[in-house]
Amino acid sequence: MQLQDLAQVIRSKNAGPRRLTFDIILGSDEDYRRLAQSPGLTQAAIAARYGVPPEDVAIIPYPPGRAIKITLARTLMAGDPGDRDVYGAQQHAPLLELEL
Repeated sequence: MQLQDLAQVIRSKNAGPRRLTFDIILGSDEDYRRLAQSPGLTQAAIAARYGVPPEDVAIIPYPPGRAIKITLARTLMAGDPGDRDVYGAQQHAPLLELEL
């Protein structure tokens, strides 16, 4: 199963000019537990998709909201030459096919 098959919402945005944040929101407690316990949701797996070191990835569970937040360092600062998404709003696409 891929993340896009389980999550109701997967979105990204800037968390300041040097970091990205991703919100993954699930529709049920069962789906939340499945994602939170998945061996596919790791710092290493996320880091590989975004080309950053695993220690630059934080995975933050939020059970009351059935959500998981992921933050990581941007490879380019927002607005720098070569930045193709100054708001970070299109950066969630590599997470869609994450195998759980």
